[in-house]
Amino acid sequence: MNNRIRDIRKAKGMTLADLAAACAPPTTAQTIGRLETGMRSLSLTWMNRIAAALEVDPAALMREPTARVPTIVAELGPAGPEPLGAPREALLPGALASEDGPAPLVLAVDASMGEYRSGDLVWLRPLAPDADPLAVSRAINRDCLVPRPGGRFGFGRLIDYRDGKVGLLPPGAGQKQVVVDKPAWIAVAFMLVRAI
Repeated sequence: MNNRIRDIRKAKGMTLADLAAACAPPTTAQTIGRLETGMRSLSLTWMNRIAAALEVDPAALMREPTARVPTIVAELGPAGPEPLGAPREALLPGALASEDGPAPLVLAVDASMGEYRSGDLVWLRPLAPDADPLAVSRAINRDCLVPRPGGRFGFGRLIDYRDGKVGLLPPGAGQKQVVVDKPAWIAVAFMLVRAI
């Protein structure tokens, strides 16, 4: 059975050295390369270590040989589309979900607003502000979804987080800042899926 370590690593923008350093305990880039190519056997222990470093479910590292998968064949750069040395698998957003964290949330865009178009799907990673204040500080200036009282939500650019209060700047023109006091969670946008 083929593994998807390289595809997931590339989708997360990590080098072999980045992934090797993220493993607990750290390993070498050469070892990761051998595991990716199948030159070294991928044991359950290695699967769990690498999945934890990539923040995905260990099962996401494996692919059935008969599975039909979308393939990345080129990369678009300043000089135009360039072919890849070898095609690689295009990962679906669900494959990038963290194994131990909460499942991703998806915000469906119904009407064009700001940089979003009708039909867009915004994938978000929820985090608990009280449990991980550093993650909240890294979310500043990123689009976030937060629950509000009465079953409503606030969505927009996170511009302030102080004393448990979240300040969001909605994407629509002329909309006022939304302030939510002590939300249970803050979901940070990590991927936009747009049909063309």
